[in-house]
Amino acid sequence: MIKQFNLKVFEEVLGICRLDSNAQVPEWAEGSFLSITRTSDELSIVCSQKHIPQHVKCEGSWRYFRIEGILDFSLIGVLSYLSGLLASQGISIFVISTYDTDYLLIKEQELDKAVAALRAEGHQITIAGG
Repeated sequence: MIKQFNLKVFEEVLGICRLDSNAQVPEWAEGSFLSITRTSDELSIVCSQKHIPQHVKCEGSWRYFRIEGILDFSLIGVLSYLSGLLASQGISIFVISTYDTDYLLIKEQELDKAVAALRAEGHQITIAGG
């Protein structure tokens, strides 16, 4: 049912930040990966960790995988499958989906373990720049 995926791991280290729901998007919210989500409860920003000021509430040291190719909206169970595989190895994830694909954020200290788990299941992993 689930096919083998090609995933790309990026070198950039990300931070996941929480600001007040009425805060303006700050100038430091930048990098080659940027996700901004506003709800009635919070403004969440995921961006390059190197730009985040020390005083900002932030969970840092995240690396990210991109599922290569465009994922059709009709595909069912992709995130469930990949997150379940990683959860079975005790690896926590943070997921961001875009129109075209999904991104799995993994704590930097768990990256090697995640790559090994995904490769063991037949997924192809490419390291950006490598």
